[in-house]
Amino acid sequence: MPAIPQRRHWLLAAAVAASLGLGACSSVNNSARNALYAVTPYKIEVVQGNFVSKEQVEALKPGMTRQQVREILGTSLLTDVFHSSRWDYVFTIRRQGVEPQQRRLTLYFNGDVLDRFEGDPMPSEEEFVATLDTRRRSGKVPQLEASEDQLKKFEPKDSDKAKDKPSDSEPAAQTAPLPAAYPPLESR
Repeated sequence: MPAIPQRRHWLLAAAVAASLGLGACSSVNNSARNALYAVTPYKIEVVQGNFVSKEQVEALKPGMTRQQVREILGTSLLTDVFHSSRWDYVFTIRRQGVEPQQRRLTLYFNGDVLDRFEGDPMPSEEEFVATLDTRRRSGKVPQLEASEDQLKKFEPKDSDKAKDKPSDSEPAAQTAPLPAAYPPLESR
């Protein structure tokens, strides 16, 4: 019957480990909690809708046809069956660590002709791209010029120059002529 006392020891060790583990959960202080909040999973950028730039809005003029508007802005995100004379362009972007952006542009048609449009102020394409670039820039731009002394370090040596240049007595390497036609990539 020596197996029964060994079993009790294992059960006692498991119970002690479980109670210590559960007790550790309640002892998380603020610094440990802040460290846990700093480690977050990666959240992908969610871009939905049509981006409409200030330049595209400036190109819109009342009196344009639906086809002309579609060529400038693309197909609208929302087309309501009950309001066929209204097109809604909605753009949202959600990124980790940045406030979500949402912009709307609503166009109203009278028949097949653009009557009016209204919406949020739109950024130019350059402004929008600048908000997307989240890389940190250092204030110091590296020097891109080299002095004559620095360039001399990289000049080939005289012995290397002699190896690279073919002598006049050696014939120049002949390259094979290109074929007149290439074989087809797929066989039929």
